[in-house]
Amino acid sequence: MKKITPNGPPLVMGILNLTPDSFSDGGEYDSLDSAIKRFDEMVEQGADIVDLGGESTGPGSVDVTEEEELKRVIPVLKQVRKRSDVRISVDTYKAKVARQALEHGADIINDVLAFRGDGDIAGMLSNYDNQIIIMYSKDATGRTTGEDREYTDVIRHIKEFFTERIAFAEKKGISRDRLILDPGQGAFVSTVPKYSLQILKNLRAFKSFGLPLMVGSSRKSFIGETLGLPLHERKEGSCACAAVAVGHGADIIRVHAVKEARRVADMVYAVRTC
Repeated sequence: MKKITPNGPPLVMGILNLTPDSFSDGGEYDSLDSAIKRFDEMVEQGADIVDLGGESTGPGSVDVTEEEELKRVIPVLKQVRKRSDVRISVDTYKAKVARQALEHGADIINDVLAFRGDGDIAGMLSNYDNQIIIMYSKDATGRTTGEDREYTDVIRHIKEFFTERIAFAEKKGISRDRLILDPGQGAFVSTVPKYSLQILKNLRAFKSFGLPLMVGSSRKSFIGETLGLPLHERKEGSCACAAVAVGHGADIIRVHAVKEARRVADMVYAVRTC
């Protein structure tokens, strides 16, 4: 499959959580039938990528064994791979899960810990040619903390993180052009909302890496705090963040509401390129 490259039409990644405890939709798609149905819906609504996740990593999440994560992800992956040629991403930081996902047809590994969660994952991935999303997270484990982290300059801090992580990947034998950068949002960065807002406002600063950028603002806590809204009233705020992200050069937006995000992304891109 052709690699995702910077500066093309924006791609929409639909989130398919196969977990009982995801912050937004835990338990909604944790059966094979419901997961397949949701996959089909997202493809019909215009998803270019579907991201399968078998472990929650937000504040309050709990450890999941490799065996349990594989039990959640692989049966769904095997079925949906037969149904569509859209790109399929698997959200994991574990080498064993990533390997089996690739062997069963995944196109992308979405590593929220940027090779810090499992010492073997970078070396294992060097044997493949798939693309890999590396995300900034203030925490080096899958148990993200609800910390009010403060930054003197959050953009510079994340750029320095990416510089170090890209060098690490290359040292491990992963070519630079396989990487996609996600600057993180919400609690992954800080529970202080201003930092997530600053990342969106200054997204073009990350274009200097010459790599595709992904932004995952959807339903995050900073939207709720900014607007004073509970979790399930954040659709408009999520769409606004998607619009800003695409307007500022995001190549992929990771979302829950695919239909709305597809329309937003296409409209903003039409304005951006007219």
